[in-house]
Amino acid sequence: MNILIIGAGGREHAFAWKLNQSPNCTQIYVAPGNAGTAEIAINLEIEVNDFEALGKACIKNKISLVLVGPEEPLVKGIKNYFESKKALKSVKVIGPDKAGAQLEGSKDFSKTFMEKYGIPTAASQSFTKATFNEGIAYLSNCQMPIVLKADGLAAGKGVIIAQTLTEAKQSLEEMLLNAKFGTASDTVVIEYFLKGIELSVFVLCDGENYIILPEAKDYKRIGEGDTGLNTGGMGAVSPVPFATKKFMELVEKRIIKPTINGLKAEGIKYVGFIFIGLMNCEGEPYVIEYNARMGDPETEVVLPRIETDFLSLLVGAAEGKLNEVAYTTSKMVAVTTMLVAGGYPEAYQKGDAITGFENIENCLLFQAGTTSSKIGGVVTNGGRIMALTGLSNTLESAILKSQKAAQKVVFKDKYYRKDIGLDILRTK
Repeated sequence: MNILIIGAGGREHAFAWKLNQSPNCTQIYVAPGNAGTAEIAINLEIEVNDFEALGKACIKNKISLVLVGPEEPLVKGIKNYFESKKALKSVKVIGPDKAGAQLEGSKDFSKTFMEKYGIPTAASQSFTKATFNEGIAYLSNCQMPIVLKADGLAAGKGVIIAQTLTEAKQSLEEMLLNAKFGTASDTVVIEYFLKGIELSVFVLCDGENYIILPEAKDYKRIGEGDTGLNTGGMGAVSPVPFATKKFMELVEKRIIKPTINGLKAEGIKYVGFIFIGLMNCEGEPYVIEYNARMGDPETEVVLPRIETDFLSLLVGAAEGKLNEVAYTTSKMVAVTTMLVAGGYPEAYQKGDAITGFENIENCLLFQAGTTSSKIGGVVTNGGRIMALTGLSNTLESAILKSQKAAQKVVFKDKYYRKDIGLDILRTK
C-alpha cells in the first residue's frame, strides 16, 4: 500500500517511522516533509493546503491512504475535496471532513456541542465585535483568572489567561476590536478558568467504533517549571500516572462516548483522531478543548507505545472496521524532549547546521523543523527542531535517555527544557 502523510513536523516523522514498520506498507510519501522523513520516505514539495496538487500526487503515485497531520487542511476541507473528485473517491483519508473538523476549527462550535450533549466543560459565553459591550459587562461579573479564546485557528496562540479584570478587558478589546489574531478572533469565547492537572487523551474513530490510544501529558511553556511564553510543545510523557483506571473510565463514560454519539446525532461521520485536552479537577474530568488530529509532541510518545500494526488501525478506521482490529499497547514509559531554536517561540534564526546525530544512542529521534542543506547535511528550518524520545521500563530511565540524547545534538543557540517529566517523578 502506498501512503501519503501530509505535514512537516515531528508528528509526521513519527507517523512515517511507525507506518514504515508495517508489512503492508509499500511506499511512504510525505508532503512537504522534513530532513528526517526524507530518510525513510519520499518528500513531495507540496504545501499542506494545496489540495489540487496533493490530489494529483495521489493519482500519480497510486496512493491508497492519506494521513492528515496538521489541523488547517482538515478545517479547510481536504476530505471534502477528495470526496468530490471522481478520481480520488477511492483514496482513504484519515481525518474528519469540514463539519467534523469544526471541533477544533471553531471554539464556539465545540463549546455549544459540549453543552448540547452534556459533556463536562467550563462555563462560557461567546462574543463578537457587535456584542463587545456585553462581553465587557460579562467579564465584570466573572471571577479571575479568566480564559479568552479566539474562535478560529490561531496557530496555537489564540488563548489568553487573564489574571486581572483590567487585563481581561484589554485582551477582549485587542481580540475583537483590533483583530489581534486576525479573523480567528472575530468571535471570542470567554471561559471560566479550570484549576487542576492537564492531560491529553487520544481517540481513533471510524464513525461508529473507537479505540482509546495511550494518554500523554505535554509541556507547553518555554521555561522550566512551566514558566514563560506558550509554545507548540516542549516535551511530553506517556503514560500519565494520575490517569488511573478509575479516572479513564470516567473520561470514557462522560466524555468519549457522549462525543462520539453527539457527532453521530449531528449527522457527522467522523473518521480520524480526536485529541481531547482535559483538566483533571480533583479526580473529575473536564474538557478544555478538542483537536481534530494527533498532537505534537504527544504523537512522539504515543506511537512508540502502540504495539499493534499502526497501518492496520488506520485501514480499520477508514473501512469502519476498527472493532475487528486487535489492539494492544506497551507498558513502557516514553519521554520526549523537544530541541528548539534560540529565541523560539518569538523570532528565531533558520539555516544553522545540525550535527551530533551519530552520537545518539538508545533514543528515537523525530525531526521537525529541519531541511537538507544544498551543500550537504541537515540545517534548522523552524522553531521546534526535533523531538528525542526515550523509551524504558521506568520513568527515571526514559527521562535520562531523552535528556542524554538532547545533550548530544549540536546547533547554534540550541535550547531545551531539562525538567520534562520531573514533576511526575516528584509526585509518584
